[in-house]
Amino acid sequence: MNSILLDLGFIKIRWYSFFIFLAFLTASITILKEAKKKKIKDDTITDILFYGMIIGILGARIHFVLFNLDYYLSNPQEIIMVWNGGLAIHGGIICTLLFLILYSKKKKLNTLLITDIIVVGLIIAQAIGRWGNFFNQEAFGRVIELSRLKALHLPKFIIDGMYIDGYYREPTFLYESILNVIGFIVLILLRKYKKLHTGTLTGIYLIWYGTIRFFIEILRSDSLMIGPIKIAMLISLIGVIIGIIILVLSINKKAYYNEDKIIKEN
Repeated sequence: MNSILLDLGFIKIRWYSFFIFLAFLTASITILKEAKKKKIKDDTITDILFYGMIIGILGARIHFVLFNLDYYLSNPQEIIMVWNGGLAIHGGIICTLLFLILYSKKKKLNTLLITDIIVVGLIIAQAIGRWGNFFNQEAFGRVIELSRLKALHLPKFIIDGMYIDGYYREPTFLYESILNVIGFIVLILLRKYKKLHTGTLTGIYLIWYGTIRFFIEILRSDSLMIGPIKIAMLISLIGVIIGIIILVLSINKKAYYNEDKIIKEN
């Protein structure tokens, strides 16, 4: 598997970097459109995108490094080499969420309104970002037979890319990418055709992503661990519980999006 997209001699552009950039670009465009529908001011959402992106990347990298600490203590120069892979999405989500809570409080915004806007772009970004993992040969699953991969009717380049360390692997990156695309479609359709309570999309996102990630982690063989526990499974389970609580509370409050209030708050 060739991880280099373009070799200019003085610089090499990796597939991983390309897909992470594409993920952020797609998320930003989607979030800006969602914010416009909710009449959020441009400078507010651009601030959130700019600082959220930086904090998200830092959080994702710190999470990955901390759970591979022995390796990075022996190879400290690689800590900043994010282009080689090693961004743990849960770390990015947690740090960005903390930032959004603080930012919303400072600007007197409804945090759940902001997260409802963000999650629509986030889930499609996650779907795209998984292809960066594919080219870096990360986020792969257990050892399986070649016949099993062929039975999935996958393109040859995916099958070839799943040959890692002498074995064919379950394409868990692909499963998650497809399910995230479906989740994106679900969120868009709900937003378009249903009168939603503030926090509904956030709750559904947490439940959706937490559920699929929990079960995909069962198949993964390169997960971050705490002893015998897969970190992503634990965080995903917590995310599902939080998502259910947010969804129930949001519906019970019967607080629909109030665009007049949103304009006043901004």
